[in-house]
Amino acid sequence: MEGRRFAELGPVGLELGETLPAVRVAYETWGTPRRGSSGTIDNAVLILHALTGDSHVVGQRRPGQPTPGWWNGLVGPGRALDPAHWFVVASNVLGGCRGTTGPSSPDPDGRAWGSRFPRITIRDQVHVETLLADELGIDQYAAVVGGSMGGMRALEWLVGHPDRVDAALILATSAEATADQIGLQTAQLHAIWQDPAWRGGDYYDGERPTAGLGLARRLAHLSYRAEAELAHRFGRRPQPGEDPFGGGRYAIQSYLDHHADKLVARFDAGSYVALTEAMNSHDIGRGRGGGAAALSTVRASVVVAGIDSDRLYPLHLQAELAEAIGTCERLDVIRSAHGHDGFLIETDEVGRLLRRTLTLSVGQHSRHRARAG
Repeated sequence: MEGRRFAELGPVGLELGETLPAVRVAYETWGTPRRGSSGTIDNAVLILHALTGDSHVVGQRRPGQPTPGWWNGLVGPGRALDPAHWFVVASNVLGGCRGTTGPSSPDPDGRAWGSRFPRITIRDQVHVETLLADELGIDQYAAVVGGSMGGMRALEWLVGHPDRVDAALILATSAEATADQIGLQTAQLHAIWQDPAWRGGDYYDGERPTAGLGLARRLAHLSYRAEAELAHRFGRRPQPGEDPFGGGRYAIQSYLDHHADKLVARFDAGSYVALTEAMNSHDIGRGRGGGAAALSTVRASVVVAGIDSDRLYPLHLQAELAEAIGTCERLDVIRSAHGHDGFLIETDEVGRLLRRTLTLSVGQHSRHRARAG
């Protein structure tokens, strides 16, 4: 059944010691769950969105959903995730603002959590995703798929919940947040924190910190695209009808303004802060003997891919993943002019990799059944 639905998961304990007294998760599904010979659902695939994504992977705008699907082209008849064969699940992440509990959500007294929303980590987000799987009756996913922040969560599924995943497609991410990523993301946080309307995160009864969120988006978007692409598309050209020497803008400035305005219209600054801090916390090896040791425990079949023009998550980071994960045959490289955003744009290539991942999943599931027998 398509369309956003909600699961009430009750209280959830968090990695850093606090507890959210009630967690609600927004999710969408496509296709029909199928029970195999063991009686468990064997065709479920989990799609994990990136920083400003949500559960609306594919489809049109609709009331309450201001954007079309962010990965249109991957789910549908004849596509890599054909609902005739696969039961596809996507949820809005913990800390988000598209229906899942986050800073803008009401606390038990009915007020927005705001500054009192507890610090969350990538592991907390995955914990909530496992609770949703329980709610849906999914003991094991045939595959988990994610890029960027979604790729971080896919790695946590593989390492933290090895019995619940047959295969995974990991795109444009890393084993841990690097100094470069933390530095850039912290600059985005300061852009929001220094907006007078931020008010320490307690702005929900008044003016929103739109200037700070817009600046954060401008900084982020530059890192999502490739330098050569921006040079080719915009160069030093002025925005049509404007004179940069007379108070007008260059085309690249107009482009960044456009993307800032789009995000400000649909996203919450409190969620941007909570999710960015969660990304800064990402370290697959924390408390597990280091990244290489943690990744060596992966048992699921894994496809790792990076984008050749990605300057935020450069290819060497995916090469490290592919080398450390013993069940990964090789690093796959997506050729794209679009930088980090290539994992969202190059859907034909991602679809090809996803088909291969699902083929590996079928083989992995057959081995599991053989061992069980």
